[in-house]
Amino acid sequence: MPASRTRHLCSVAAALVLTVAGPATAASAASSAAPDLREVLFVGNNWDGTADVIKSSGDFAKVGRINVIPDKDQRMAEINADPIKWIYFMAIRNSVGEGHDQFADDMYSTPDGKSVVVSRPSYADVVSIDLATNKVNWRFPVSGYRADHMAVSPDGTRVAVSASTANTVHVLDINTGKQLGSFATGDKPHENIFTKDGKYIWNMAIGDVNTALDDPAWDWTKGDRHITVVDATTYKQVKVIDMRQRLDAIGLKDFSDAVRPAVFSPDESKLYFQVSFFNGFLEYDVAADKITRVKTLPKNPATSEDRTTWVNDSRHHGISMSPDGTKLCVAGTMDDYATVVDRATLQEGPLVTTSKPYWATVSGDGKDCIVSESGADQVTAIDFATGKKVTSIPVGDHPQRVRLGHVQADWTGPSGS
Repeated sequence: MPASRTRHLCSVAAALVLTVAGPATAASAASSAAPDLREVLFVGNNWDGTADVIKSSGDFAKVGRINVIPDKDQRMAEINADPIKWIYFMAIRNSVGEGHDQFADDMYSTPDGKSVVVSRPSYADVVSIDLATNKVNWRFPVSGYRADHMAVSPDGTRVAVSASTANTVHVLDINTGKQLGSFATGDKPHENIFTKDGKYIWNMAIGDVNTALDDPAWDWTKGDRHITVVDATTYKQVKVIDMRQRLDAIGLKDFSDAVRPAVFSPDESKLYFQVSFFNGFLEYDVAADKITRVKTLPKNPATSEDRTTWVNDSRHHGISMSPDGTKLCVAGTMDDYATVVDRATLQEGPLVTTSKPYWATVSGDGKDCIVSESGADQVTAIDFATGKKVTSIPVGDHPQRVRLGHVQADWTGPSGS
């Protein structure tokens, strides 16, 4: 690589670390701007097309429920009239959906707390749902045939959504649904993360997770998997990070380079991420551009070692960090537990039994890790300080993404519900 190119990449890496502003989230921005809002957690129930809204901390009691497919009849009529759309709809049901339709992958509320924006894989779209009426405000069909993970900008005004079959990320105005820009990714874009200053978007492409070619010898068949970093104003690529090279450099040639859920440290100098088939996570130094630590977590002896039985190439899927940056929380999806890990020592705490935990996030007060138990239709709170279970709350069918957001202070559900 030419020296000028190397210097450019180093400068970009340094900029990604050094230009970070103070902590800012869509939730905190909305809270300070509109005191009549109530902070909540949105729980997307992917298989039944609903989202449960629960308190963001404390007892996590249920506040209300939203139907995220109020336009189901119209969408199904369109799919049934188009043979290609029907084929993809059925393929989603019978592959990543494990025999079920996928109606609620990811969601974020608008800054005014009046609507929630939802990505719907089976309908290949993003919609805004009015929280008062449960009607669709706007709909954006994504490129290709499946919508996936989203991310919201720090000011809450934009959402980035992965169009997984088109290797594209769309960035939309959260209030109007208008596309502000888009960018190309690796194969099967998945997780998206805005940096805290709102200047960059990181996208993780996971490749083909639905084939049975899961032995490390066949890893090359999974596609082009890499992290794409783009300027969040121009949507131009500023860096590509291929973890294959970084894994090989530390002798992990048999590891998958499909980066799954990931979380930055508070100063964004480190990225902690999971990869396909691995029971644990890795630490990546952004400025140094290398993997610095690897944490292997316990295996559940009851979990089959047949990789083809692991859902969508996952072993562990879901990772979050306490606001002070001292603890990580990991969802051990196929091993049926979640655990809090000390970030300094990488020592795990108690293994909290959970049923196919699919995601991990942080409570509104920052005290608890919240994991979605997709196998038990509930979400569970785990105390960051003790690593012990606090409580579990029943929700709908197959909860996956859990996101902090806001509703109007007096909201208890759509009118007529």
